[in-house]
Amino acid sequence: MIRNYANWLLRYRLLVILLTVGVMLAAGSGVRFLKFDTDYRIFFGKDNPQLLAFDELQNSYTKDDNVMFVLTPKSGQVFDAQSMSVIKDLTKQAWQIPYSIRVDSLTNYQHTWVEEDDLVVGDLVDDPTAITAQGWQAIQNIATTEPLLLHRLVNPQSTVTAVNVTIQLPDDNTQTAVPEIAAFVRNMAAQLQAAHPEMEVRLTGMVMMNNSFPELSKRDMSTLVPMMFGVVILTFLMLLHSPWATLGTLLVILFSIITGMGLAGWSGIVLTGPSASAPTIILTMAVADAVHLLVSFFVVYGYKHVDKHGAMVEALRINFAPIFLTSLTTAIGFLSMNFSDAPPFRDLGNIVSMGVVAAFVYAVTFLPVFMAMVPVKPHKKRPRTSHAMEMLANWVIAKRTPLFYIMTAVSIGFIAFIPRNQLNDEFVKYFSKNVDFRNATDYTAANLTGIYNIGFSIDSGENSGIADPDFLARVEQLAIWLRTQPEVTHVSTITDIFKRLNRNMHGDQPQWYALPDERNLAAQYLLLYEMSLPYGLDLNNQINVNKSKTRLSVTLQSISSNEVLAFADRVRGWMQKNWPAQMVVEGASPTVMFAHIGKRNIVSMLGGTTVALFLISLSMIIALRSVKLGLLSLIPNLVPAGIAFGLWGMINGQVGLALSVVTGMTLGIIVDDTVHFLSKYLRARREYHHTAEEAVRYAFSTVGTALWVTTLVLVAGFLVLTLSDFKLNAEMGLMTAIAIAIALIVDFLLLPVLLLKMEGKNHA
Repeated sequence: MIRNYANWLLRYRLLVILLTVGVMLAAGSGVRFLKFDTDYRIFFGKDNPQLLAFDELQNSYTKDDNVMFVLTPKSGQVFDAQSMSVIKDLTKQAWQIPYSIRVDSLTNYQHTWVEEDDLVVGDLVDDPTAITAQGWQAIQNIATTEPLLLHRLVNPQSTVTAVNVTIQLPDDNTQTAVPEIAAFVRNMAAQLQAAHPEMEVRLTGMVMMNNSFPELSKRDMSTLVPMMFGVVILTFLMLLHSPWATLGTLLVILFSIITGMGLAGWSGIVLTGPSASAPTIILTMAVADAVHLLVSFFVVYGYKHVDKHGAMVEALRINFAPIFLTSLTTAIGFLSMNFSDAPPFRDLGNIVSMGVVAAFVYAVTFLPVFMAMVPVKPHKKRPRTSHAMEMLANWVIAKRTPLFYIMTAVSIGFIAFIPRNQLNDEFVKYFSKNVDFRNATDYTAANLTGIYNIGFSIDSGENSGIADPDFLARVEQLAIWLRTQPEVTHVSTITDIFKRLNRNMHGDQPQWYALPDERNLAAQYLLLYEMSLPYGLDLNNQINVNKSKTRLSVTLQSISSNEVLAFADRVRGWMQKNWPAQMVVEGASPTVMFAHIGKRNIVSMLGGTTVALFLISLSMIIALRSVKLGLLSLIPNLVPAGIAFGLWGMINGQVGLALSVVTGMTLGIIVDDTVHFLSKYLRARREYHHTAEEAVRYAFSTVGTALWVTTLVLVAGFLVLTLSDFKLNAEMGLMTAIAIAIALIVDFLLLPVLLLKMEGKNHA
């Protein structure tokens, strides 16, 4: 049947070319619908409990999306006229940032004091040029002892400060709003740096993190994909010595990428950091189909002295089924990523699956026709690699027994290290140190405050209940305990404002720095204070509209996801021990969301990998028409991932969001080598009635070269991903490359040994 298909294909060449190009253009036209999603929330499914909790927090209070200007005077002193003039000007200009709703800095901090019987609220720094040295000392003392400022907007040494801008991102067009804000604030920072070279300026915050995702994705697509095309060109020219074969392969790759990305656009998929790596992966996958077909074509066309038409028919006959099976299993592996709890990885799996299917279609339609139409010359000499494969086959057969024990021991030895891996992540470290956001954030964490935070929405149970002294006492009790925890750098709580107001109203005497003991008094203080606050500096970031809840915010050092979860558990335990049950709440923030996502993804992907393994095994059994060989194939299909994770446990041991999808993804890729080796082995056994030893030699000689070449290209392709400054892609690429390289070793050194032990020297 395949022979008839191949003859039909080559008879209607022009029609096939027109149809395949037409399909590619129609599918590829969907590329115009592709957009980048700049919101970190895209990493979480709509039913993610941590996302739901965070959205509820955001809906009750002012949102936390922000841009932070981190300022470091080269003079080493924040509290002087020169530095404060810069801060004051920047504070004023920051209100012009698109979608800004609040600006907090040292200069506009609302300091309170009493004149006669009146509470006065005003900027901490009004006119920097009119302040004396003694005045600066007083201002510094206020700022470095005020809990709302210390470790948030100024460090204890008064050498670093910040201007924090709260952003209200629109719900319907963050794709354009985030880049707009980023461009605006970068321009502000550049102008400030140029006008004041004595001041170092850095930009961090959630908006800058959001903007880093599409920037890195676009950078990767513009650099890594061309780099991989270069690798493919060099590999094919060295292997096949045919510019026409190289061109045909490049066209198949290009068509596959355009089709996969175009279908993604038609499907409404939005690109993110992980899914933007799809073109590189499709490119890598598409190469394998072309290699197997072209290597067989040149072998038959060359030293077997068959004409070009007959050579292509034979190449299609012996490769159509294995190419179909490898494409099917690869697609199943990537589709298993739909079990991921992180939508970007689902999108990546779906895009690559569509690209893999497209690559199969173009490899068995367009490529044979293209090669039949171009003036390609036959290879008269067998490649040296064929002789090398025959030598390797003889060595494996001769050393089968020691190889069996060595490979078994090595596999078990590495797999034993899998338990050393720990689920761990830090979302700031999703970006390499080449990224400005990462460097600015690391600097901020080391010198001022952290970007990791957790918010607790504490409910008093009644309207205006936050003025209840008993409620405030419980909140204050938690704040005091939190400030003793080693991970905590800052605690923001409404109780600090109540204590300050109480002291103000008692002549600023230190002993009155305590919570009001009467509800009416507390309510009056709060009302007086709120009425005196200027526009944009209200208390909506700490209390809800009906004053029944207050938000207590904790800023943490740069710690791992395991440490975040342990801290959250410790806080919950403290609440359960010291508070009534109705007051106990869970913390919510992007920090908590990212801390949970790795673990949730591992659990969900275990299900996906199990389903993929079952489907792939069933496909192998049906395609090979052998339950015995189908089950045997599980060993070379699973062992590489096991060894890879064992090796990772030895050298790194940290498994985060990216690596949680690797097993399911690589399973479909690793199967490819096994499929091609087993298909050639079975052809020798069934068609030529070879013994097991002869069949192993035949498999090595016919497919060995193609296997190591495709492995080389696959490993190179995924290693190219390691050059990405987006660490999720880089780690995923590295682990996948390791697993694929190990898979070739297993298929060359263990699979033949298992076949020989299972079938011996008997004829089929």
